[in-house]
Amino acid sequence: METGIATTPFGRRPMSLAMLAAQNESREIPKGRVIDKWQIYRNLCEGKSIVGIGDRALAVLNALLSFYPDSELSEENDLIVFPSNAQLSLRAHGMPDATLRRHLAALVDCGLIIRRDSPNGKRYARKGRGGEIEEAFGFSLAPLLARAYEFEAAAERVRADNRALRLMRERITLHRRDIHKLIEASLDEDVPGDWGGLWKRFRGVVEAIPRRACIAALEPIVADLAALHEEVTKLLDNHMKSTNPGGNDSQNERQQSDSNTDSIFEFEPAFEKARAPAEPRTRTAEPPKAYPLGLVLKACPEIVDYAVDGISNWRDLMITAAQVRGYLGVSPSAYEEACHAMGQETAAIVIACILQRAQHINSAGGYLRVLTDKARAGAFSVGPMLMAALKANGITARMAG
Repeated sequence: METGIATTPFGRRPMSLAMLAAQNESREIPKGRVIDKWQIYRNLCEGKSIVGIGDRALAVLNALLSFYPDSELSEENDLIVFPSNAQLSLRAHGMPDATLRRHLAALVDCGLIIRRDSPNGKRYARKGRGGEIEEAFGFSLAPLLARAYEFEAAAERVRADNRALRLMRERITLHRRDIHKLIEASLDEDVPGDWGGLWKRFRGVVEAIPRRACIAALEPIVADLAALHEEVTKLLDNHMKSTNPGGNDSQNERQQSDSNTDSIFEFEPAFEKARAPAEPRTRTAEPPKAYPLGLVLKACPEIVDYAVDGISNWRDLMITAAQVRGYLGVSPSAYEEACHAMGQETAAIVIACILQRAQHINSAGGYLRVLTDKARAGAFSVGPMLMAALKANGITARMAG
């Protein structure tokens, strides 16, 4: 049975004040405390990072607990187990003797078990005439019972941290999905705004997310994504309010037309004179298929810098051109009319050419309207623009006839 006298290790093993403190703490077990030994072990496994114990040492503790005959630890029962190293190694899945001794020492250092060494260092129990154990030498499990609530609190703290980390990762996933799809929809719907800049900011935040991170490392990432999400949402809300303030479809159509007229004066001050009613929008310009996409990109390489995922087909070029249109100050109505008059592909080529020579053009929107009027009259060809851009870049090319 355990006594109130401090015990020291056998042989060359040193004694420490920490070991003495563990012995004193094990004597302060509240009377009547009874706790399931495997519940204590599960709590230790969950809270191991807080307790400061490793997996292999816990495997040895599991083996020690298996030698305790009862399922519950109680001060009324003898809390000392005394297996030999050979038997302990078998229950620790054949752990080598040197490794076993090292992890037993780690359990002692962490205050999870206490050595009760015999005079000769052997582990055994002395029984009385009635067969009851009078005195045992081995490892005391009393610290497990004394610190059971501490281990439970450690396990709960780890579970709470894991829940918080899981929720934070869920928030990151939702923000990533929403921002990605909202920007993609904005580009598809030709919503004015700096979507290229927003996309670059978004990718910068996403690429900084570590694969394994604590809550403290993820908090600023969540904050950045939330702010970006809010900015994207506000841009879309403002656009929807400006294009659909209310009323039936015919009213909405009329309001959109008025809004576009105002935007012409805002973006294109050189063309504020009243214009004659637009003629029916017909596609009179030549199809761009006569000009390979590769030729367009060689003539106008700057537009590639504004592409979200590069430009590999005509659709990518049209999406990027719709985005670049806003950067150049071209109003939505001007670009829409150009698309109807020239065709979407040709209008995208024109935007790419205008971007390439943006520093030489005072009003990109006014210039595009002039080209649109020529396209309606059948007097516009995008070929000379491409050739001029190629020449400016020092590239010689021949167009297929």
